[in-house]
Amino acid sequence: MNIWEGDKVRLRPIAADDWKLFHENDQDSEGARLSDAIFFPRSEDGTKSWAEEQASKGADRDNIMLAIETLDGELVGCMNSHGCDPRNGTFKYGVAVFRQYWRHGYASDAVRILLRYFFHELRYEKANAHVYAFNEGSIKFHERLGFKLEGKLRHMIYTNGQHYDEYVFGLLKSEFDAFK
Repeated sequence: MNIWEGDKVRLRPIAADDWKLFHENDQDSEGARLSDAIFFPRSEDGTKSWAEEQASKGADRDNIMLAIETLDGELVGCMNSHGCDPRNGTFKYGVAVFRQYWRHGYASDAVRILLRYFFHELRYEKANAHVYAFNEGSIKFHERLGFKLEGKLRHMIYTNGQHYDEYVFGLLKSEFDAFK
């Protein structure tokens, strides 16, 4: 068994050849708003450079960007770990699945793979996820995974002409192990 495979997806490094699907995904402004922010347009060459950089970059300690692909090898999104604090055993992550693959279970499978690795291989104790208050799908997603709402940061996100709150969700290793 490969620790980086789940029931539906595997996590792998981003490859330089992935640029085209990421570039197509960049055209989904609403998807960008839900997962991060709407950025200035990027040229195909710019996306190629980004993919090449990601492909050669690798992990920065425990912070990493990974591609999500189906077990058949189809790229469906990406995820990252960031804000990793091995001293205190906490980390954050983000996940983005291309719109045409929403609601297929790919994101939840990918998150479980990452959580399993961080909790059972790297000895982390807690995962945190920051979710925009207007992203109801992500709120429900994290609740289904067993995350607990721990706090609200008021007026942290400005998009679509107004400020929104940001929710902080947390999941302990013991909760992950009990929830599986």
